[in-house]
Amino acid sequence: MKRLIRKAERGAWWRAGLALAALLGLGGGPSAAQQTEPIQLKIVGGLAGVSQYTRYEQPFWQKRVPELTGGRVAAEIAPFDRAGFRAEEMLPLMRLGVVSFGTALVAIVSSEEPEFNAVDLPALNPDIEKLRETIRLYRPHLRELLAERYGIELLSIYTYPAQVTWCSRAFSGLADLAGRRVRTSSVGQAEVFEALGATSVVIPFADIVTAMKAGVVECAVTGTLSGNTIGLQDVTTHVHSMALTWGVSIFGANAEAWKALPQSVRDSLRQGLGELETAIWDGAAKETGEGLACSAGLPGCSTGRKGSMTVVPVTPADNERRRQLLVNTVLPRWVDRCGSDCAAAWNRYLGPANGIMVRED
Repeated sequence: MKRLIRKAERGAWWRAGLALAALLGLGGGPSAAQQTEPIQLKIVGGLAGVSQYTRYEQPFWQKRVPELTGGRVAAEIAPFDRAGFRAEEMLPLMRLGVVSFGTALVAIVSSEEPEFNAVDLPALNPDIEKLRETIRLYRPHLRELLAERYGIELLSIYTYPAQVTWCSRAFSGLADLAGRRVRTSSVGQAEVFEALGATSVVIPFADIVTAMKAGVVECAVTGTLSGNTIGLQDVTTHVHSMALTWGVSIFGANAEAWKALPQSVRDSLRQGLGELETAIWDGAAKETGEGLACSAGLPGCSTGRKGSMTVVPVTPADNERRRQLLVNTVLPRWVDRCGSDCAAAWNRYLGPANGIMVRED
């Protein structure tokens, strides 16, 4: 069922949007008097300070796009967590045209649009190859949802490195986590650990190490390389190699702003964004492995901080338990939150490949 902004709220959104546009300078193409000047694009990118933004997105828009378009386009980019608005507002702001080109983290916008989160449900994608398959199958539906509900042209889908489980004492698999206090960052993650017999604790990313040192939690779910960056390898002993979730984000454009660009510019941008998407995915795969290697002090570490942790391998028992969690906990509760539309979408796009169908009533 489509979720629309209520008529009474629309004026407030519009006024807030205009004020924000004036503040940020987010907008579309050139005026008639500026036709000889480069087309100026304003981009809202991913999270500040992480490699997806610093290594890939920012250089692409600032350097690669002018090259691709022969100087016809000049772009400015800012990370969405420093753009002056809540990340949950990204899709409505793009629908209004306040943000012409923007990035939305699926886990965040799924609070209003749980159907979007089908691609990154906990326990669905234990490795990046499985995530690639999930995105390939669900991409047509995401494109349709964005166009119908928000008037957004889907241009790329990105992923951050794997979110894994770090613990301050030994474990050999998922079954050993029962009774432990675990830092989680989403409803879905919390549901998984509660089903395992653990206790979920919500703690901001910046406070994970402090909480671990104080004994507030014994385990934490966060990224392999980001966890290493904040020093988790110094306060934990074991890290699971199974991805619980990833951190998928979608990049798109307001449909009218996109159509206003010359066809040749759109073609060049699509080509470049395809290359960017590939680079980000390859980077996420590399950083997932590198984060684990660095925390364990293995030779594959090149940019992280070396530790002496034990990397817990994924066992057949873990894979079986993961599937049970997906079938008995994750999918039923997601459908309860999301409704029959989500059940139908799962059964059409993802159910057959996973051998798991859900009830649609």
